[in-house]
Amino acid sequence: MTSQTTVDTTGPADKAPADPSGSTPAKGLRGHPWFTLFTVAVGVMMVALDGTIVAIANPAIQRDLKASFADVQWITNGYFLALAVALITAGKLGDRFGHRQTFLIGVVGFAAASGAIGLSDSIAFVVVFRVLQGLFGALLMPAALGLLRATFPAEKLNMAIGIWGMVIGASTAGGPILGGVLVEHVSWQSVFFINVPVGILAVVLGVVILTDHRAENAPRSFDILGIGLLSGAMFCLVWALIKAPTWGWGDGLTWGFLGIAVLGFGLFAFWETRVREPLIPLGLFRSVPLSAGVVLMVLMAIAFMGGLFFVTFYLQNVHGMSPIDAGLHLLPLTGMMIVGSPLAGAMITKTGPRIPLAGGMACTAIAMYGVSTLETDTGSGVMSIWFALLGLGLAPVMVGATEVIVGNAPMELSGVAGGLQQAAMQIGGSLGTAVLGAVMASKVDSDLAGNWADAQLPPLDPAQLDQAAEAVQVGAAPVAPGTPPEIAEKITNVAHDTFISGMSMASLVAAGVGVVAVFVAFLTKRGDNADAGAGVGHI
Repeated sequence: MTSQTTVDTTGPADKAPADPSGSTPAKGLRGHPWFTLFTVAVGVMMVALDGTIVAIANPAIQRDLKASFADVQWITNGYFLALAVALITAGKLGDRFGHRQTFLIGVVGFAAASGAIGLSDSIAFVVVFRVLQGLFGALLMPAALGLLRATFPAEKLNMAIGIWGMVIGASTAGGPILGGVLVEHVSWQSVFFINVPVGILAVVLGVVILTDHRAENAPRSFDILGIGLLSGAMFCLVWALIKAPTWGWGDGLTWGFLGIAVLGFGLFAFWETRVREPLIPLGLFRSVPLSAGVVLMVLMAIAFMGGLFFVTFYLQNVHGMSPIDAGLHLLPLTGMMIVGSPLAGAMITKTGPRIPLAGGMACTAIAMYGVSTLETDTGSGVMSIWFALLGLGLAPVMVGATEVIVGNAPMELSGVAGGLQQAAMQIGGSLGTAVLGAVMASKVDSDLAGNWADAQLPPLDPAQLDQAAEAVQVGAAPVAPGTPPEIAEKITNVAHDTFISGMSMASLVAAGVGVVAVFVAFLTKRGDNADAGAGVGHI
């Protein structure tokens, strides 16, 4: 195993000699591994929560600020776009200047941007501050992983990452529940204001507890051109995935942006072989386990985020649940992630990542197959089984793939590795929504006209059929005001049956992605550098 010496640059420990093993024992609160975990979990919770909590507030924001549907889409798209573009660069900043400072700046900026959104009186300001939220969130997320990597010894790191993954999973899945409560009983602004006291708590804890460990051979310069090329390529890729459902997959604009993205990645790869201190040393990807871990995160996010996107429409628009009820029905998924993540961390520590990762993706594939069997009248008990199995499958993947990526990277690149892990998840989520959305749209377009005619409903012209298809793709029934009740019931049945057929097809594709991921999981292994720089005090 290789080892990298780390230097503690915070507080009284500045003057302490480095431990020969590459670690500095924690004394009191500062640098205590478990308190460090709690601190970074508070900050990470804000970022993960905001990925889903805002979806519940969007209708209220649209009404209050008189925004168009496209404007409201940018409340979510702007956030994820900024996150995806900036994550790897933000990880590099943490490696260069220290993860403690980067984490604290990210928390302060994220909380301030959240408060600014709550005070905004126009949709333009909301979108601008959401982009800032994403940029500051990008600073925060890789820094959190870097701090855990530097603080925990190897035998405890998987457990720590397991709890870290649990916080992300629970926050992501619990967002709709909390958002529903706040929007219904307080206001849409409260969805953002809640981040202010959480941010203040994270900053206070960070100042008191966090210790900055830096590798002695950390980067000393910035690859400015590399940052520009990678950011531009990431922007074009994610932009194309976001806009493809609107433009169409065959549209020249979609393929133009995808082509520019491919060119940008190619130029970036070429430049990284020429620069003295590259943004991402391409030698990282000579590690088959690290590369497999990145691919696994992408595949997991495609299956999970893409599949969950349609499940929320299924619960609310087909079953007619309120946002709170829909969130409560997802509690089996959240609960199994909360229970499964630390258990997965302990299992991975004992057995290595391959079997837990492969088993987790197998459970995910089976769960998505189960989701494909859901009908308009499926009961809560059956749904809960598949949602619980999905949470059980995701838990070891969130933990294990993260450990594989970060653990197989040198200590001085732990921030970049954390950025890779998060960027892979964001790209996978965007791919999942775009690709599975395209599958849904194609199935609805092919089935709706025939189902409409079979129900002996009044014929629709092409423009009306397109409008009806857009509604059906999210499980809504295109019933015009004043429609007789018996006709409205037929339209609703056709809409829901057609949506179910589309969701079933999309879920089967997600299950197929899960099966591919099972084989990728067998290429992973525990990181050779997992113990580099780990602290040993107060475990």
